[in-house]
Amino acid sequence: MPLPVPPALPAFAAPYAADDAALVRGFLGNPLAGPRRDAAAEARVDALARDLVEAIRAAEGGLGGVEDMLREYSLSTREGLALMVLAEALLRVPDAATADRLIEDKLGQGDFAHHATRSGALLVNASAWALGLSARIIQPGETPEGVLASLARRIGLPALRTAARQAMRVMGGHFVLGETITAALRRAGTGEARHYRYSFDMLGEGARTAADAEAYRAAYAGAIAAIGRAAGNAPLPGRPGISVKLSALHPRYEPLSRARVMDELVPVLLDLARAARAHDLVFTVDAEEADRLELSLAVFAAVLADPSLAGWDGYGLAVQAYQKRCLPVIDHVADLARGLGRRLMVRLVKGAYWDTEVKRAQERGLADYPVFTRKSTTDLSYMAAAGRLLAHRPHLFPQFATHNALTVASIAERAGTPEGYEFQRLHGMGEALYERLLARRPGTACRVYAPVGGHRDLLAYLVRRLLENGANSSFVSLAADPSVPVETLLRRPAESVGAPERARHPRLPLPREIHGPGRRVAAGIEFGAVAELDALLAAARAAAGPARAAPLLDGAEQAGLARDVRSPIDGRVVGRVVEAAPETADAAVAAAARAVRAWDATAAAERAAALERAADLIEARRGRLIHLLQAEAGKTIEDALSEVREAVDFCRYYALEGRRLFAEPRALTGPAGESNRLALRGRGVFVAISPWNFPLAIFTGQVAAGLMAGNAVVAKPAEQTPLVAAEAVRLLHQAGIPTGALQLVPGDGAVGARLVADARVGGVVFTGSTEVARGINRALAAKDGPIVPLIAETGGINAMLVDATALPEQVADDVVASAFRSAGQRCSALRLLLVQADVADRVIAMVAGAARELRLGDPRDPATQVGPVIDAEAKRRLDAHAARMRVRARIHLDGRPPAGGHFVAPQIYEVAGPADLAEEVFGPILHVARYDASNLDRVLEAIAATGYGLTLGIHSRIDATVARVVERLPHGNVYVNRNMIGAVVGVQPFGGCGLSGTGPKAGGPHYLPRFAAEQTVTINTAASGGDAALIGLDE
Repeated sequence: MPLPVPPALPAFAAPYAADDAALVRGFLGNPLAGPRRDAAAEARVDALARDLVEAIRAAEGGLGGVEDMLREYSLSTREGLALMVLAEALLRVPDAATADRLIEDKLGQGDFAHHATRSGALLVNASAWALGLSARIIQPGETPEGVLASLARRIGLPALRTAARQAMRVMGGHFVLGETITAALRRAGTGEARHYRYSFDMLGEGARTAADAEAYRAAYAGAIAAIGRAAGNAPLPGRPGISVKLSALHPRYEPLSRARVMDELVPVLLDLARAARAHDLVFTVDAEEADRLELSLAVFAAVLADPSLAGWDGYGLAVQAYQKRCLPVIDHVADLARGLGRRLMVRLVKGAYWDTEVKRAQERGLADYPVFTRKSTTDLSYMAAAGRLLAHRPHLFPQFATHNALTVASIAERAGTPEGYEFQRLHGMGEALYERLLARRPGTACRVYAPVGGHRDLLAYLVRRLLENGANSSFVSLAADPSVPVETLLRRPAESVGAPERARHPRLPLPREIHGPGRRVAAGIEFGAVAELDALLAAARAAAGPARAAPLLDGAEQAGLARDVRSPIDGRVVGRVVEAAPETADAAVAAAARAVRAWDATAAAERAAALERAADLIEARRGRLIHLLQAEAGKTIEDALSEVREAVDFCRYYALEGRRLFAEPRALTGPAGESNRLALRGRGVFVAISPWNFPLAIFTGQVAAGLMAGNAVVAKPAEQTPLVAAEAVRLLHQAGIPTGALQLVPGDGAVGARLVADARVGGVVFTGSTEVARGINRALAAKDGPIVPLIAETGGINAMLVDATALPEQVADDVVASAFRSAGQRCSALRLLLVQADVADRVIAMVAGAARELRLGDPRDPATQVGPVIDAEAKRRLDAHAARMRVRARIHLDGRPPAGGHFVAPQIYEVAGPADLAEEVFGPILHVARYDASNLDRVLEAIAATGYGLTLGIHSRIDATVARVVERLPHGNVYVNRNMIGAVVGVQPFGGCGLSGTGPKAGGPHYLPRFAAEQTVTINTAASGGDAALIGLDE
């Protein structure tokens, strides 16, 4: 399913994450990036770069406000980090009490009182003085409560709060050209600013709602009109311009929504481009995350090809040098320009989302990173890209965004004359460098990238700039430090990288190797890479076909009356299942009992190897498994792939843990003449009863744990999803698990009850409802004979607390994912959102608006975000609850499902508090409530009173608040400033307490021992004539 591109234009294609060494070999052949060649030219580069660095260090008053702040409070210090967090959160906090707690929290973390005010720049001196004063008031070790009382007696919190807010506003003011486009244009036309071209950037987060997208569109349109009126008579490329962020113009700007994005976003961008063209302005599409690159190029090309833009040379885009696809993107854009007989503008930047890209690649289990992992390799890529851009003139007009003196000097030398390209700098940074450059090389053009917006909208941009330029290794920091020799700054990127084999950072493992050599992360794909997504969808389609499940006893399929298994999507038959009769359940236990001794005696390494082979087979058969998960369980492609990966992770993790725990008995200390050894061994026959909401991952995890511990397992999958379980059992048998050690008994609750009641069963592992878990517990307790363990993971009335310091856009993302992904059918899903009253209106409106943009429908369509609920009974219960809510609660979102299938639309209802939810509502229905910050303890008591303790979310920038909540609530999984779903095996062990389960946590280090019995063997080694080791001790 290729992205729509006008037929006359070439489509973009490049490996998403190519090998670093191979790319560097190519870079080293680039005239601008490769080793030094022309001695005279290199000497001129050194001379100019040295002159620029000396200008930076000699600048009156320092580098400029923000750069001095970055140097003074480096991100390598606790003070720098605390400043960043304070700047990111303080300006949006509306209530005084929360602002006070935030200030206490962050200033207490730093060492501002001992920070030497070395700089002569006014901003840094003023900031350090104010922060130092504050820090002397807030002493280490004092509690927030004690500090409040102390401050009230001395200078008072209002004065401190005002001072801290003002310090943050001063710093923000150095980054923003103006709060409005009118103010920005006025400032751009005065003083030294008149020497520069300008590109205005309307600040703001990406749109989460349709209203957000419309507001950003209107802001861009208004800015274009205002810039056009003030633009003067200079021709392109000397005209002012505007940068637009595609994620601000569409609430679902994401790869899986590509058809919708092309239909809805292209006309919006085209209208804005036409308006810019009418004023002959520069119009640049900003670069964002790597997974959006192919989609952004498709949108860019679709607008470019519109005949109304023919003859206009102001259209362009930004390209990130840290992306491995940087050069292919440049070549692709050049091909577009040649094909249409146009000149396109290309802004070359380093990239500002590096940490996000690394984390995402690791989370998604990609084969490699889409970005370079060494700064020097990114620098080398930048130089190679600069050379490529210069070579593509006149089809491209290069715009080099950099604050690096060596980069500037190298490009100026390579370009020769100053015509046909320009440099760019950020407003508030690079003034000294470019003032000197313009003086030394008349005719050189420099454009200022100038943010426009209020202080609240500055936050995300500010944090990106701090992260990008505040690191100790950045040129901005090094150039400003007089202790760093200038020669160090003149070292070429090719020299810093060295051999291609050194292109990758040695301390950053590949995404699938982050757990070390003992366990490989399950393979995922990047949905933003069209070729990868198409291959996965094709594999699932090719693997479609009838499925069958039946009791498997010693590997033999049992005959019986089969029933249809129907899809929750549309009721079509997916396959057939023969359900176990009561006597079949008895026979399965008997078969397992016969096999358990031999399996328990099998070496732990051999059991582990079988699980690792099973993991490989599951990955190899993921197309078939994804098909079944979609057809039988109603999973979206994203959820289905995640579940396959989780099943793989369970197998590999329990294999790793099993080798550690079961390979050899553990020697214990004791007196001389005695040997004490502790061993783990299987308990016998373990019954595994799994749920329908994770019919592959939880099923496989339960089975794998039981097998690794040396038990024979009788597995009973949920009656709604027997087909995927049967496929998993076949793969486990194929991997080498003896057929006797793993029996399959599909059936209803009566079959599960029969298994639990069997006297031969040595343990039960169960995931499902609290009510059924209680029944199992009673049944086990009522049996005569050994007391056997029950490992139960049940549900919860899972809550998320959001205070006034939280970023609303991040909250909206995390709430929508937590409440509505998988149609809300996760044990961990968010059921109750508790928002501080001061910000509740904005947060709730944004959450509801974002949820309204979710697409409900057939999960086999990649664009679907919410699929069906599992069956008609689930839909009936949810619809009945929604009917009650419509009467009793305030409605914030009340969607309507499509006809056919078992669909329930996302819904949001406002209630008074936790007491209004008597039981878990297992579906896409979110409840919200407001709380007063002064009543937080009461809210925590109300959450605790529900009796559940599975997952808990906290959105707050105040560490003390997070610690307070965690201390008061013993929930099994607490998630801070992120969503509440998707626990990763071995990373976030999953399980709750109270009504939410018994523990231990699945996917954690304490899980396997619960499936095992312990045996201590004590041997009197002196019984046959003394302790030889003791007697033979050397003097």
